[in-house]
Formats: sequence, structure tokens, C-alpha cells
Amino acid sequence: MKYLLVLAVVLVVYALVRSKQRSIAPRARPPASVPPPEEMVRCARCGVHLPHSAALHAEGRSYCCSAHLPCR
Repeated sequence: MKYLLVLAVVLVVYALVRSKQRSIAPRARPPASVPPPEEMVRCARCGVHLPHSAALHAEGRSYCCSAHLPCR
């Protein structure tokens, strides 16, 4: 019975020491900064919205794909 009590005390002390070390450990770095949102444009033919960089531009308008570009 005496050994069981000593073992329990040792385990409690060990658990306390481990929890203290975890709280002292450095925190994880915050995630990298998120880029600012990109301007969205509307396709002049079908109305779908897409990022400005992905759109096709012709005659001052934006289009979602080459099939929607005006014929020349």
C-alpha cells in the first residue's frame, strides 16, 4: 500500500511538471497574412462573376471565357 501511495504522488508531480512545461512552450506562429480580396467583374454576356485577373477583356467589357467574346 505504501508503494502505491508513493507511485500516485510521483505521477501527480510528473503530470504537474508536464503541464507547466506545455504552458511555457512558445505559441505557434499565426498564419501568414491573407492577401487582400481581388476585384470581381461580371461577364457582359452571361452575368457570372469572376476575379478581374481571370476575366478576358475586350471593347471595355469583361468576359468569362473566349466563347463569350464578341465576334469581330
